[in-house]
Amino acid sequence: MRTVFRLGFVVSVCGLAPPGCGAPEDEVFEIDGALIASNALSANALSANALSANALSANALSANALSANALSANALSANGLRDPLAREFLKYVVSCALPKGEGFGLSVDGVLHQFDGELGLAPAWGQDDGSCDGECQRWVSACVMARVDFLGVKRLISLRGNHRALQVSPRELCNYPVREATYYGNLFAQGQHRYLCLSPRQVSNERVCGPSLANCPMTVMGSCADVCRKGGPAGSFRACRTGGAPGEESRIDEAITVFLPR
Repeated sequence: MRTVFRLGFVVSVCGLAPPGCGAPEDEVFEIDGALIASNALSANALSANALSANALSANALSANALSANALSANALSANGLRDPLAREFLKYVVSCALPKGEGFGLSVDGVLHQFDGELGLAPAWGQDDGSCDGECQRWVSACVMARVDFLGVKRLISLRGNHRALQVSPRELCNYPVREATYYGNLFAQGQHRYLCLSPRQVSNERVCGPSLANCPMTVMGSCADVCRKGGPAGSFRACRTGGAPGEESRIDEAITVFLPR
């Protein structure tokens, strides 16, 4: 096996900056920390088909290190990765969990597939003795869900939440001012807990859900103003409700709010 170290990437922001942001035309800059992530995970890869006994085993994945050796040694995970949807799902899990510059290659039926870290929400999971507890699972899940795209189009989005890996630069605040939705849940729990709430005054989420909320791959909980608490970093929401009878609702602190360019 081999590990590929990726040092960074650049994007052009020509035309993205609203007035007053101070970004000249054709300026190219490097995004420190990769806080603006491309998203094109398919709804099918998010579904239970990609994380089940028939594909990736949730227990085997979270209980062991996120590494080539651990995945190869576990028969359930190794067999599950023959499913292209499982590999697509794992790609985004690794991208969310491990930091830029870390990752691994994994051979599946003689073909090498590369899984690169990007955001670093759970860096300890990639260590030799690593595992992913409930908090880790919820942060990675929120990140993976936030990167679903109904049309499979790669776009740049700003991920924000109460995690040190999601610190936002002034330029990112300026260039990504439109609050879209907040994502939270646990994809590793039995039955996959998948939730989103819409930002105040928003009535749709075409990027993730498509033309109708009725077919959204996540449970739409309504307005974030009603189900979450305000006061998260950079305009994000926190402590979002998962539903249940009055007085029995649980809240998830590990929530990620997505902001889009104007």
